[in-house]
Amino acid sequence: MFVIAYFLYALAQVLDMVIYSYMLIVIARALLSWVNPDPYNPIVRFLYNATEPVLFRLRRMIPAFGGGIDFTPMILILILYLLEKFIPPSLARMAVIIGM
Repeated sequence: MFVIAYFLYALAQVLDMVIYSYMLIVIARALLSWVNPDPYNPIVRFLYNATEPVLFRLRRMIPAFGGGIDFTPMILILILYLLEKFIPPSLARMAVIIGM
């Protein structure tokens, strides 16, 4: 039974790192949107390709606000923050319960 507990705990840690890393990618994408980056730069292309599918779905669900300001990166960061604070601790707690 302890093997499952260790697996759940490791899964919680990995999931926490993945969510945090994706949050940093979204923040970098939002910061790059303030300047005019080279669209052929591999880093810019990676940031765009990694975040645009999720941001596109959010833009379709959330109406645009006045002034042309895109709030979807901020909304995505809030969603990721909520997921980061809920899912990994829940998995870690399940690992503690199973390990007993």
